Amino acid sequence: MTSAAATPRLRASSERTLESIALAVGVGAFILVAVIAVIAFRFQSAPIAGPDSVGQFSAVTSAIVAIVAFAGGRMLSGSVRPGILDIVDLVALSFAHAVIALLSWTLVSVIFEQAFIGAEVFAIPVILLSGAVAAVTGYVAFYSGTHIDLQLLAVILATFLVEGIVASMLTASDPLWWQKHLSSLGVTEDFSSLAFNLTLIVAGILVTTLARAATRGIPTSHPNGIARVRLCLILVGVFLAFVGVFPVDDWFWIHTAFASGMAVVYAVLVIRLPVWIPGMSRFFVYLGWVFLAVVVGLGVFYAIGYYTLTAVELVAGTLVFTWIILFIRSAAALQEDMRPQE
Repeated sequence: MTSAAATPRLRASSERTLESIALAVGVGAFILVAVIAVIAFRFQSAPIAGPDSVGQFSAVTSAIVAIVAFAGGRMLSGSVRPGILDIVDLVALSFAHAVIALLSWTLVSVIFEQAFIGAEVFAIPVILLSGAVAAVTGYVAFYSGTHIDLQLLAVILATFLVEGIVASMLTASDPLWWQKHLSSLGVTEDFSSLAFNLTLIVAGILVTTLARAATRGIPTSHPNGIARVRLCLILVGVFLAFVGVFPVDDWFWIHTAFASGMAVVYAVLVIRLPVWIPGMSRFFVYLGWVFLAVVVGLGVFYAIGYYTLTAVELVAGTLVFTWIILFIRSAAALQEDMRPQE
């Protein structure tokens, strides 16, 4: 039998092992991508950003590294079971890490290009920078895969959603898309539409993942409270995904029904939460009512022509996902407070 004194040493040893593997993943990613960079750039200089640039190359290769490193970390940690939902979660989370890596490094390269206008990166730095970007991405993605929890999952969801929507906005072929509505980003045949719709679909899957994980073990006196909260959160995720599956130009009524349904389910969840989970923080409950009142007020402003539909959608979407992230933290705090003291 393992003694209590030996347990911390075992845990520390396990952490050191994971850290060593994470470093090895980073080193392996550096070597592999550096070799590919030698072949791709043929020891030639390259621009910082744009087509055939070191920024573009690093962003694409880091996205691939992120998928492999995160998936490997999840499987090594033993968190992936053969169930269909676990496999879907793994695919969605891996894709989210890849998109975050792709967009983040692309943004970094564009910023540096604006700081060094007209400059090119010499051959050796091209190889070293490409490898370094891959190493950092591999290390972070592997660490995320082996240490992911509710708080980290919420950060991944928020980062992925923001970067995906912003990328769609910046690449929209119609510069006046905002005069219509947010969903107009998903109706074109360009990268903007693909980025927008995929972002909503994957974000919806991530919300269902959060719903199942965040509601597990919350103490409540209501016999069906947790099940109903979980159902509402899952419906928000499913409806969000279907908003991306059915673009507004081809499926107007279905698209609108799912978008409106998401708002209705959120309203029901906010209103019924103190009944379903009586122990939830009063401040958080009141904050939810404030968020809901703001969403309703924005709808009224849109109805009288004071706000555009885009403004309403952006603010309402931000408030809904902010509430979901805060719910995760509040639920974790409730579980911690109700845990027996040793």
